[in-house]
Amino acid sequence: MKKLLFAVLVMSCAPGKSVFNSGRHYQQHQDYTSLQQVVNKIKLGADTALVRSVLGEPIDMGFDYRYIMDSTGPNGCTIGAVFHIDEAGKIDQKWIGEICE
Repeated sequence: MKKLLFAVLVMSCAPGKSVFNSGRHYQQHQDYTSLQQVVNKIKLGADTALVRSVLGEPIDMGFDYRYIMDSTGPNGCTIGAVFHIDEAGKIDQKWIGEICE
């Protein structure tokens, strides 16, 4: 919990639009730009609690969290962000784009 609080404090002091502002904007508007800003700002090794607090409840696949948009890419696949979760419950990979599976 102390690590999450520290991460929140550090991110809220960062210059420019905070990860929480981007997350709130994404939750309200479901837009690609806000989601991309969150993906860029959340660092590898972040706790999954941080991702949930920024973006809300994910589609929890057990091994990753997914945030899906109401649009498709050139391959006809859903657009969204994926945060892969390692065995310790930390984010070890992240990306945004088409999710074709």
